[in-house]
Amino acid sequence: MNIDKKIVYVTGLPRAGTTLMCQLLGQHPDVYCTGHSSPLCGVINQFRQNISDSDFLLSQLDSDLDLVHNRLLAATRGLINGWFEETELPVVVDKNRGWLNMVQMMEVIDPDFQMIVCVRDPRQIMGSIEKQHAKTRLLDFPDHTDSHSISNRMSRLFSDTGVVGEPMKYIEHMQDIENEEIRGRLCYLMYEQLITNPVDSMSFIYDWLGIEDYTINPDNLEAIPGEADSYYRYKYTHRTYKTISTRAPHVLPIRIDEAILRQFSWFFKQFYPEVELPGA
Repeated sequence: MNIDKKIVYVTGLPRAGTTLMCQLLGQHPDVYCTGHSSPLCGVINQFRQNISDSDFLLSQLDSDLDLVHNRLLAATRGLINGWFEETELPVVVDKNRGWLNMVQMMEVIDPDFQMIVCVRDPRQIMGSIEKQHAKTRLLDFPDHTDSHSISNRMSRLFSDTGVVGEPMKYIEHMQDIENEEIRGRLCYLMYEQLITNPVDSMSFIYDWLGIEDYTINPDNLEAIPGEADSYYRYKYTHRTYKTISTRAPHVLPIRIDEAILRQFSWFFKQFYPEVELPGA
């Protein structure tokens, strides 16, 4: 069994344009995209974990490993096919930050997978979160990261298990994948480029995906329904708009700014080489 449709996996950092990317992809007449974060990635992982703990499955593996592994592959692909059976469009979009940690598994499940990874200056991510937090201070973060100081919030958000730090870690670990073909299936798109030049950015994306070019109108977009942002305590909102406009950059305290530059110097060297790093 093969996967019936071309699936575009959208992933990346929070507040880095994944919602906007889905909105823009959804403007294409051949692309199906609800725009919401999808549970599919988690469902696949949960299925893998549960079946791997099954005593019945383990006993069958001892009898015929190849047969059982092929069954698991067919079942996983069948799950993906069923997930998108409501649309006849040839291209579908699935958004989840977890896809970034599934690259090597997706090579097996969907050998022709393509993944769009949205990135953004981490200082601006922090500034965006802080701006939203200022509007909802009486609500704690869903993972209880509000410890009443920006420094502590930054430490928790950017830790290896934090909302920002964990996907950053996934991006850093991409360099450990030696297979260039797999790494070539990831397309990194900077939020700043998408906002300032959406038409050319999407034209590039369509070409990379191998689908027919389509000129979007950034001044007349179809807004898509937002997610249930109450789930995120309104700290990470997902609103879409009919137009794309640039906004003034967020300004962080100098100490926080420099701490992020030091902690993620590798990230700035890879994506923002023009940024001057402390001690450089």
